[in-house]
Amino acid sequence: MILDPVPPYWPSYFRVKFATAPWERRACAALRRQVFCTEQGIFSGDDRDAVDAQAIPICALSTLGGQPDAVVGTVRIHEVTERPGEWWGSRLAVAPAFRRTAALGVGLIQVAVSSAHARGCTRFLAHVQERNVALFRSLDWTSLDEVALHGRPHHLMQADLAAYPPMHDPEHGLVKLRRAA
Repeated sequence: MILDPVPPYWPSYFRVKFATAPWERRACAALRRQVFCTEQGIFSGDDRDAVDAQAIPICALSTLGGQPDAVVGTVRIHEVTERPGEWWGSRLAVAPAFRRTAALGVGLIQVAVSSAHARGCTRFLAHVQERNVALFRSLDWTSLDEVALHGRPHHLMQADLAAYPPMHDPEHGLVKLRRAA
């Protein structure tokens, strides 16, 4: 009926890729601050650290009319200089309104591990908050240890690289269709 409320716009797909444009990088940083500083209170003011100087930011973009609209998820990856082949993922964050979109976290993890794999990764690790361990296990990750970081329980986890074929074009990334969790 004409007087029925119009449902809010919801993107039908998301693009997950390296954050290459300046606005994408700024939006990734803002989302991390929102999640890790404001929402979770893990850091005060900003969550940036020395890793950011060498890390590659990855973003999940919502789309509007087929064009990138906003960064709704992010993660960063980096190779450990002292241990060539060892890569880490960290600061995985998804905007609150999009957390029930299963494709976002999965897509961010997929691009993170597969792009590192294409760059010579032989071991991919992450400290995963306790509440996200089940998701990572379902994506072929193994828990190596339980640790406390920033006063919260985490697992040191390792990806099974056989489940993540190398992605040689992460600047364009992949498209994930919207699916609710």
